[in-house]
Amino acid sequence: MLTKEIANAIVQETSIRLDRNINIMDKDGFIIASRDASRLHTVHGGAVEVLTTGNSLTIYPTQASRWEGSIPGINLPILFNKDIIGVIGITGDPDELESVGELVKMTTELMIQQAFITSQLEWKQRTKEMVIEQLLLPNPTYKTIHKGLEMLEINLLPPFMAVTIQLHQLTIQKQELIDKIEQFFGYHHAIAGFSSLNHLFIVVSHMEEQDAVKQMKTLQSFLQKQRTTFTLSYSLPFKELNQFHQAYLDCELALTMTDKENALISFSQFEVKALLHQMNSDLRKRFSNRVLHDLNDTHTITLKTFFENDLNIQKTADALFLHRNTLLYRLNAIVDKTGYNPKTFNDSLILQVALWIKELK
Repeated sequence: MLTKEIANAIVQETSIRLDRNINIMDKDGFIIASRDASRLHTVHGGAVEVLTTGNSLTIYPTQASRWEGSIPGINLPILFNKDIIGVIGITGDPDELESVGELVKMTTELMIQQAFITSQLEWKQRTKEMVIEQLLLPNPTYKTIHKGLEMLEINLLPPFMAVTIQLHQLTIQKQELIDKIEQFFGYHHAIAGFSSLNHLFIVVSHMEEQDAVKQMKTLQSFLQKQRTTFTLSYSLPFKELNQFHQAYLDCELALTMTDKENALISFSQFEVKALLHQMNSDLRKRFSNRVLHDLNDTHTITLKTFFENDLNIQKTADALFLHRNTLLYRLNAIVDKTGYNPKTFNDSLILQVALWIKELK
């Protein structure tokens, strides 16, 4: 736990405050960090004494020769979880150092504790992202997944959902966002991690769709308050771990089909478009061009708005700021140009599919 990196950080922090040389010795008594570079990697006899007895050691000028590599000062054991993991030595007149020794020891132990907590959090997050990375593969290694979940003490149970958040502008720390997500969903119901630079993936486990969507809305509200711009897409529910790969692809596809910001997008909204997306592109193009080839931009916008307003004449006219008769004239023109009547179910379906394909190009 007492690494050279942590020891150097402790020496820098405490030496500046005390304006004295600080030495950190490992559990074998070797100096691993010091303001005096000439003393690095040498044995500190006083530290060996502290490690042996478990007690602090004060070295006065007349006693320095008793301990190899020692000079006047005080040496105190560094404790972590009640075990001695090293020694901290402060160089100087022992009488002057008596009042600060315990404070330096406490500060050192707090820094080590904080470093340990940070390393544990980093380890957990790396493990989570390893599990996510495996789940998103076409052919995941389930032994690796289960080992990671066992280390995290997490059990993934159906029903599952996949959630992808595309972050356009992130205003909070990544780890803070991950912690918030897992807090909203519940620590045993979600694993979150970045699948790419600005895409965050959430494994939702053992949660019904309506409950998961409720937590997504809580997350949406939180992100909006943080002024983070994003788009969130979520999959259909599923029951097997091997379906995460397809669910992830579904979420990513849904993101490409919308330009809405700060929105929750369900793949179910785009499922028909997704089926079209998987069709042969030449066949799609041939169909769309045949149906829409004579329509200009005005007719296309009119048709799209008509469908968005559920074939309601008055609502469409209001949305386009048109007189009702002008709208009817345009719809009749669409019939003349395409041979399909958007006011009837079958023809409107053909025209809608053709428009969707046009948007996919």
